[in-house]
Amino acid sequence: MSADWLSSLAANFSVGPIVLEFPPDGIVKWLEYDAKEAVKAAGITSIGVCGKDSVCVVTQKKVPDKLLDHTSVTHLFPITKYLGLLATGMTADARTLVQQARNEAAEFRFRYGYEMPVDVLAKWIADKSQIYTQHAYMRPLGVVAMVLGIDDEFGPRLYKCDPAGHYFGHKATSAGLKEQEAINFLEKKMKNDPQFTYEETVQTAISALQSVLQEDFKATEIEVGVVRKESPDFRMLSTEEIDEHLTAISERD
Repeated sequence: MSADWLSSLAANFSVGPIVLEFPPDGIVKWLEYDAKEAVKAAGITSIGVCGKDSVCVVTQKKVPDKLLDHTSVTHLFPITKYLGLLATGMTADARTLVQQARNEAAEFRFRYGYEMPVDVLAKWIADKSQIYTQHAYMRPLGVVAMVLGIDDEFGPRLYKCDPAGHYFGHKATSAGLKEQEAINFLEKKMKNDPQFTYEETVQTAISALQSVLQEDFKATEIEVGVVRKESPDFRMLSTEEIDEHLTAISERD
């Protein structure tokens, strides 16, 4: 085997140095556009609202195939007994992130002897996402994660983590296909910094999703996750509970 043949083979299969460079405008295109477009490509919109004593997240539940078991399709995941995560985007990426987050939360409890706070989980997810932007041989996670829980010191907390590694606390936020329209709606609702009760928090989140998508949902077409100060366990509402809130919204409007 000649050296010339090996050199020719190496040249043909060379992919160049694995280096990330910033373009002149400073925007990493494959991250700023491709990763965020992957989130929108899932075709769903998610809403999160933080009230005075609770947090609610709501998202569409689309079952892509009639032969699928609808109970196996979800975007809401418990991380611990007290922390929940709503993933908007690529489901496969979301499940991987959720499993790693559960392991990290379990390790945190074992190491320190108490439950992982919601802001610590959000920071861990954001740090992990940011690592994926540093290497050309890795792609960012196509997921926007909303993390919700009750903080012992500060009360209800809602965080959003994006594929670039940003994470911020929110009074209300949105992710997915109609993100900007939903944010515009929520900004009007939250203009005077209202102190929503539990019922108002849930119904504001659901009505925001209905308004943005201009659609009246059935209870089986959305997923709703909540945490409450009086009962800080993360849980997903049953179809009966969702239906009660939908009825209250229709009667109010």
